[in-house]
Amino acid sequence: MWGNRRGTEPLEARSALRARMLLSGVALPIALAAAIVFAYAAVATGEGVWAVESGIAAFIALVAAIDLLVIWVRIRRRRRAEKRESEEP
Repeated sequence: MWGNRRGTEPLEARSALRARMLLSGVALPIALAAAIVFAYAAVATGEGVWAVESGIAAFIALVAAIDLLVIWVRIRRRRRAEKRESEEP
């Protein structure tokens, strides 16, 4: 199944890690701030809609944080591989 390639994709495709890092880096603080504001609104007004909004914003912040962690690991792994390749004779 995996060995029989039929598409035209490159053998070593890479994602745009820096673009993903930029997007997640922007989304994380905005989502955290929104979660805090919505949580405050939920407590101040007692309406459940603000709690739901806070949960959604917190989930987005969590996804952005996990994405930043994954990007950091991939960049680190790539740098180590490049370092090993340059050290080999």
